[in-house]
Amino acid sequence: MIKIQVSDAALLSAYIQGDDKAFETLVKRSKSKVYTTIYLIVKDRYIAEDLMQEAYIKAIDVIKSGRYNEEGKFLPWILRISHNMAIDHFRKEKRYPTIVLEDGSKVFNSFDFAEDSVEEQQMKADQVENIREMIKKLPDEQREVLVMRHYEDLSFQEIADQTGVSINTALGRMRYALINLRKMLNKQEIAYDAKLYPK
Repeated sequence: MIKIQVSDAALLSAYIQGDDKAFETLVKRSKSKVYTTIYLIVKDRYIAEDLMQEAYIKAIDVIKSGRYNEEGKFLPWILRISHNMAIDHFRKEKRYPTIVLEDGSKVFNSFDFAEDSVEEQQMKADQVENIREMIKKLPDEQREVLVMRHYEDLSFQEIADQTGVSINTALGRMRYALINLRKMLNKQEIAYDAKLYPK
């Protein structure tokens, strides 16, 4: 017996018309990717599960209120909601992972502080906070690509698809984000050296 796969668009249409089972099918199809998207950012199983539930609740609210206009492209849409929720949570937690600059150097390590001394832990925490502030100063488009690449570990093709630009544009934005971070770091180092070794 051949089982015909119903499209996401058809399931959405059925759900809008009152078929709750149709949404259950959409959840079953997408929850693995939604969970992974969130988990890669928050790095915590329980938080990821909570945020996944919230993402689907938000999706239901949008659909039920008649504001859904993604032309049946449910998966990219729910992944975008999940990504945004995870990033919002991440910002609140003030945690950022390792970022590799364009010259291959690592700006800092994420929170592997357990075996460090109190002073080293504080230095790393200060560095994390410092880079977090620098990232906030980047232009929106550059910050978005940096976040998607380093937090969610998305490929540049996936970033291009989600942001609606070409791969070249996504790569360019990433490159400029890293260059700008490097410039900000260099300025800080020069200011720091000037304080230590005034002329």
